Amino acid sequence: QLQLVESGGGPVQPGGSLRLACTASGVNVESYAMAWFRQAPGKDREAVSCIASTDGRTYYADSVKDRFTISRGNGKNTLFLQMNNLKPEDTAVYYCNANVRETEPGPYWGQGTQVTVSS
Repeated sequence: QLQLVESGGGPVQPGGSLRLACTASGVNVESYAMAWFRQAPGKDREAVSCIASTDGRTYYADSVKDRFTISRGNGKNTLFLQMNNLKPEDTAVYYCNANVRETEPGPYWGQGTQVTVSS
């Protein structure tokens, strides 16, 4: 059974950086499209960034383009989200997701990691 565990969240000041990691176990996720979603209090969950399984194509929400970078680890069972120039509006719980279709989430979720951007 596929399990996803996120790490790397925490408090950060505006303009700062964080690197989120998602470690998969139980299943090799190299053949899965993967994604990061986030949900802020009182807001709907949104797709932040996705990465395809085959050609490595990526998707970014307009709000994070040119600031966030999604990537897979060399062993392919780790997913990263490098977040630079963070803004208060990036504050949310960030979730790793596997087997995504376009920007629709797949059935596999991690427990989430809190990112709080505040001065």
